[in-house]
Amino acid sequence: MIVWKRPAIPIAPILHRLIIGEGTRSAAITRRFTVWKTEEMVTLVVATTTDPASINPAAALLAMPGWKPGPSFEGIRSFENQHVRLLQHDKGIVEEDHLDLRWRNKTGEEVDELIFLSKHTAVSNRPALTVHPIGVPHLKDDEVPPQGGKPGWAAPPDPRIGPWLRLLKKIAESHNLVPEFEITLEGTHHGPVTNKPTMFIEIGSTEEYWKRLDAAQVVSLLIWEGLGFGGSAAVGSWSSESDKKKVLLGIGGGHYAPRHMDIVLKEGVWVGHLLSGYSLPMDDPGKSKVEPSSIGGTWKKSIQVAYEATKAAFPGGEIIAHLDHKSFKSWQKSAITGFLSELNIKVGKPNDFY
Repeated sequence: MIVWKRPAIPIAPILHRLIIGEGTRSAAITRRFTVWKTEEMVTLVVATTTDPASINPAAALLAMPGWKPGPSFEGIRSFENQHVRLLQHDKGIVEEDHLDLRWRNKTGEEVDELIFLSKHTAVSNRPALTVHPIGVPHLKDDEVPPQGGKPGWAAPPDPRIGPWLRLLKKIAESHNLVPEFEITLEGTHHGPVTNKPTMFIEIGSTEEYWKRLDAAQVVSLLIWEGLGFGGSAAVGSWSSESDKKKVLLGIGGGHYAPRHMDIVLKEGVWVGHLLSGYSLPMDDPGKSKVEPSSIGGTWKKSIQVAYEATKAAFPGGEIIAHLDHKSFKSWQKSAITGFLSELNIKVGKPNDFY
């Protein structure tokens, strides 16, 4: 039996305001922003009214101190608090491409990163809180992405993914959501298109759990504390001057990256793209020994795109590939390790990341 808990933060009034918008105040708000801001880097937190696992965490976040209305554009409403801008729209969460560029064109503010709030679905229907990078680097140019994005593309993974996964686990445990909810990574998948560091935070895996206000509160606290609003320093800010520069590029395994998770849950590990097996299409050569160049499929393109995007997200970092060895056949593992060697990408064991 599920025990429903009264949330510590009253989100209903904020949720109502989010859904109906600001109405007649929009013109006045727009006038306040006729002077463009420059040289200010901001974080975009993006939510949609079409999804309770998105709008409820947004409402809980807006119930915290310091928020004020921001400009509206193209039907998208915004709220601001210090360096953070919360955008709320009425479309599917993967449908609004290039929000960073559109925000800059509207306000003059340069976007540093994007954090999307969304529901998660799974065949198992198991309750879960997940984080993951985005992209569909394995798709061919003539394929239509089923959930946004564009073929052969991956956004730079937000460096916060690893540190925030660990922080999410800590907050969820303190709010008694564990072990009911699984705290996990997901492999790189879906859109929307952006070229800024990006992460998704999701609540799964059925409507019952999408609507859970205690889960929404945990997600809002993750953002609040993770972005430095809780009185402490922000969590997961990358610096090339750090003494911990090893970044995991996950290759192979299932969607929830269990072998990579074992490493990432340790302190000090950074996370790049996570390419599950379905993101590495390889044509079976039917031979025991083949050259990597002779194996068809988009697997090489997928690895290269994911590597370049990860490298862009972690300037000065040491990108190390971690393979889920048991998920590959011998010819697949041989081809992948050979191609990684051609790209001068080191393949690491778990102890190489600590």
